[in-house]
Amino acid sequence: MKRYAAAQVRTSRPAQAKQSNLARELVHPVDRHVGQQIRIRRMQSNVSLGDLGAGIGVSLQQVQKYESGKNRVSASMLYELANCLKIPVSRFFEGLPDPETLQGQQFITEIDEKIAYISTAEGRRLIDDVLLLSPRVRSRVVALVSSIVDEETEEQREVSR
Repeated sequence: MKRYAAAQVRTSRPAQAKQSNLARELVHPVDRHVGQQIRIRRMQSNVSLGDLGAGIGVSLQQVQKYESGKNRVSASMLYELANCLKIPVSRFFEGLPDPETLQGQQFITEIDEKIAYISTAEGRRLIDDVLLLSPRVRSRVVALVSSIVDEETEEQREVSR
């Protein structure tokens, strides 16, 4: 195996960003979904990255890689994660379609986008704030957002004509 000096191996920032985007695209949708489920279940259990890592014997950076789908999670590690979070292993696969359905890939992508948003600080803040509203006001907020989406969609159609 040939060794390279550190200066020779380094890449420019744009090249690193391109590699990062390519790596994100290469993550299997199921790995991404399982990672997002790990994050959601960890947050629901009010467990920090460090505490979860310590509980399963890995670093918090490794837990971050599991949650992003960058590193695949082995069956034994899924078992350890479930044990630490006190949930059944099957919870990590909830929301995935039956592998025999033809629409599975599109369905996974739609679910992953929603879960990814909910997993962000902005998504959590939005949900927390909306839940503080009365049911009546909540439904009015949903109607307002739907109206804005309809207007945006119509404007985009007009621009593309």
